[in-house]
Amino acid sequence: MQFDVLTLFPHMFDSPFADSIVGRACQQGRIQLHTHPLRDWAEGRHQVTDDQPYGGGGGMILKPEPVWRALQDLRRLRPAAPVLLLTPQGQRFDQRQAEKLARYAGLIFVCGRYEGFDERIRGYVDAEYSLGDFVLTGGELAAMVMIDAIARLVPGVLGNSGSAAGDSFSDGLLEFPQYTRPVEYAGQRVPEVLLSGDHARIADWRRWQQLCRTRQRRPDLWQNHALSEQDRRLLQRFVDSDPQADA
Repeated sequence: MQFDVLTLFPHMFDSPFADSIVGRACQQGRIQLHTHPLRDWAEGRHQVTDDQPYGGGGGMILKPEPVWRALQDLRRLRPAAPVLLLTPQGQRFDQRQAEKLARYAGLIFVCGRYEGFDERIRGYVDAEYSLGDFVLTGGELAAMVMIDAIARLVPGVLGNSGSAAGDSFSDGLLEFPQYTRPVEYAGQRVPEVLLSGDHARIADWRRWQQLCRTRQRRPDLWQNHALSEQDRRLLQRFVDSDPQADA
């Protein structure tokens, strides 16, 4: 999968994607990340990409011409890749969106900067995304987060192909608790069900934990989750139980 990023600060992307899982995926060629300096499409000796807003106000905004020229070239390079604009006014990026976008062979990200961008730039893109109801100094960090979330869904990027399927939000619920050695540490013991070797019982316990955790910690997710008959049976079975207890 190919990621193209239009940005004023391309070097910001060097370190985050040099190590760990995504870095290894880049080295293996499973994903490719290309950053494109917006100033390459700016005219004049000083390659100006921003200007003062009409009507007054603080800050500078990105000019439409460099972005338009850049996207013309990038669309010719990646004709099937959607163009995504990072903006606080965009739709909320979540796991469902990551799964949707991971189906494309390539994506083009446009990173805003300064006070914002000329409104006409919105007409050059296919979709707008936001990480949440807060404002960053630029779209670069948002693009990095989205690329990381999407890249780990590309086949072969994760060492275990089933890892992503069990992540929080992959099925609309929070992930179940995980444990590793030692069996007991600082007075806390691994739940006996996980040591039982009974895979069916473990699966029930993990699903029950997902349901309990989501209901307690994220009522917004719980409200929108459609319970299966199996989920209902598990909840009925453990309705008065402590979520930390064994199934």
